[in-house]
Amino acid sequence: MSHPGPITIELASHPCGPLCEPILRALPKWFGIEESLVQYVKDVDSMPTWLAKEGDRVIGFLTLRKHFSQSAEIHCMAVHPDHHRKGIGTLLAHALERELSCQGVRILQVKTISEQKECAAYAMTRRFYDALGFMPLEVFPTLWDPSNPCLLLVKTLVDGDEHRDSDIG
Repeated sequence: MSHPGPITIELASHPCGPLCEPILRALPKWFGIEESLVQYVKDVDSMPTWLAKEGDRVIGFLTLRKHFSQSAEIHCMAVHPDHHRKGIGTLLAHALERELSCQGVRILQVKTISEQKECAAYAMTRRFYDALGFMPLEVFPTLWDPSNPCLLLVKTLVDGDEHRDSDIG
């Protein structure tokens, strides 16, 4: 039996919906609406997607939607439940932030379910994004549907030049 390798993060170079779909299906508390799940799988194949891999096995992913040259959105992020609370989501987010900062993106956003809907799974999601430095900007009660109020979170990214200036101090 082979041992899994270290966790690596890489930008997918080919369509990877079939690799990501089992991860979404393993997370019914987050991705339990079939129509949405199918759309996320399609999106993985058409949007830039970063893969978290343990050896050759995909254990998580993040898809990006770039709205403008200075703003982007984490469209979908999922980590297999066997790998929750091991820093995989943080690795994915940090890899994305480094890439976007190099491209001059200044604002990163993500949408999730608001605390107006009591749900332990989404409370975990909100704590995760809070720990990454995202701030709540606005709640859209009916963007998705009234039973799933949307919370918009944002984070300001610092470009490489600003990182260097702050290090000189």
